[in-house]
Amino acid sequence: MARSHPQCVDTVIIGNGPSALILSYILHGHIPYYIGGHYDSILDAKLSKDPNLLHLTSDLYAHFLSSLRYSTQALPVNTLLDTLIRPNADTEINPKSCVEWRYEPEKAISHVAIGDTEQVGGQWADNPVSASADIGTLSYAEQLSLPGYSYADHLGKVEQEDDCDFVRPSRTEFADYLRNYPEAVGISDSIFTGTKVDNVYRISDGFIIGSLGIRCKHLVLASGIFTVNIPPPPLLAPIAELDSREAPLLVIGSGFSAADVIISAPPTRRIIHIYQWAPDKRPSPLRGCHHSAYPEYATVYRQMKLAAIASTKSRSARTPLPRRKSTTNPFFSQRDWTLYKGLPNAEITSVSPSPSTGTATITLFLPSGSSQTYSVGGLEYVVGRRGTIDFLSASLQAEILSPTLEPTPTQISGRTLRAKAEASLEVAKDVFITGSLTGDSLIRHAVGGCVFAAGRILGAIPPTFSPGSPTTMTLSQASSTPRSASPTSQSSRTFDGQSESTGTSPVSHALKSGLTTPRELTNGHADLHLDRRKLVRSVEVASAENRFWVDSGWWAGGLGPGRSDM
Repeated sequence: MARSHPQCVDTVIIGNGPSALILSYILHGHIPYYIGGHYDSILDAKLSKDPNLLHLTSDLYAHFLSSLRYSTQALPVNTLLDTLIRPNADTEINPKSCVEWRYEPEKAISHVAIGDTEQVGGQWADNPVSASADIGTLSYAEQLSLPGYSYADHLGKVEQEDDCDFVRPSRTEFADYLRNYPEAVGISDSIFTGTKVDNVYRISDGFIIGSLGIRCKHLVLASGIFTVNIPPPPLLAPIAELDSREAPLLVIGSGFSAADVIISAPPTRRIIHIYQWAPDKRPSPLRGCHHSAYPEYATVYRQMKLAAIASTKSRSARTPLPRRKSTTNPFFSQRDWTLYKGLPNAEITSVSPSPSTGTATITLFLPSGSSQTYSVGGLEYVVGRRGTIDFLSASLQAEILSPTLEPTPTQISGRTLRAKAEASLEVAKDVFITGSLTGDSLIRHAVGGCVFAAGRILGAIPPTFSPGSPTTMTLSQASSTPRSASPTSQSSRTFDGQSESTGTSPVSHALKSGLTTPRELTNGHADLHLDRRKLVRSVEVASAENRFWVDSGWWAGGLGPGRSDM
């Protein structure tokens, strides 16, 4: 049913994906409260004094760096809400949440969440890569649940009795969950689909959404970084137009999208895979995939690694593939991997299309210095996806991106605003970013940014920017905004001759040095090497070993608790 857009609201959320839905849920008056029970006694003591989680301050997570329990891959505010909602989630099954969502309708404010997808769900409602929608998500089902209506609740509603524990739902299944979420939690009145936002600019007391004629006081960017596929270079344009199913498929890319395409291809089709291989400098995100938890991705990475090893040997050297067939990974046998040809760091130097056969001949220059030619019948150029903020006016883009090195990049990656997000998720006066725009792409890390944005919008968190200045952050206000918990922002390392400990902004350090955080080096998926089904047992073993070590008294030269005369 068509609905008219309101002309004036307090907040406009651009996007209708998971982050937009979470924020809308909060702005409808569902306030998160700490109800106790967290294993961290320091955090428990701090939150017990003020359990309203909208009152976020940096001192709540100031001690995270000194604890191995907390990830340094995500922004600390995102880590905070994740550990409160799912304490010990990586080592316990269905841990009891320390957060209660209380409905306080008097705190609700007018807002809309607007996305251009035909269904609610943002990127989950689209499938920009020609891969099967039945491939499992990276996260387990319990880590995909949004507040107020869990994925388990959804399965019960649609009369499915599947166990959610250690289950990776397919893209289709999760998209269906998101599509039902607004009605289930009562926020449908604020969620709009199939609507394009454009010409957004600042006015003296807020913002105007020019394409829709909407005025608002606060602007939240939840549009994500996965809306635009990076296009192939002009040299490959002739291959992109081919669709010969009999000829080999050329796949270019080293990440999850490339793996999805390979997984989805017919098992009898020959695959020619070109990818970057620099495991020490910029490893593929597939590297972190455990063979038990992510067998399909681990298998693709294994083939990439074997091809890289073989490429460094002489032609007479025997490929390691026949000698190292996997017996523990069931996905390995689902396709004929002798039809897979991995070409790490190869460069395409020429393309010669053949209209009569519907194929093209490509010439490759290999790192060894030799050249090879192949006939291909199609191209999947999947080197990444990007977001865009071209719906904002040039001046508003400059505010948000300042002081980045490129004032107006046409594409936004997870790194574009990361350094600024480490200082505050309010990237310009009354402009907030959430979700993958912050550099944290996992849904489990989306709640923190939404709680922070809601806290500022509802007045529970002091302003980040000084009055009358859209771009200048005061020192006193900066101390109340989220700070990076990564070791690089707290150490005494030097960049361009200046010590990190001098107090220089982490934004300027990151921009000047080009330094990447651990999260960026692993593309945000550093923890995928963990098989949670085995991790619980591993933690128990480690705890027993630690107790034995402490009780032995060895650490105190025989004078500890384990002394025989005590």
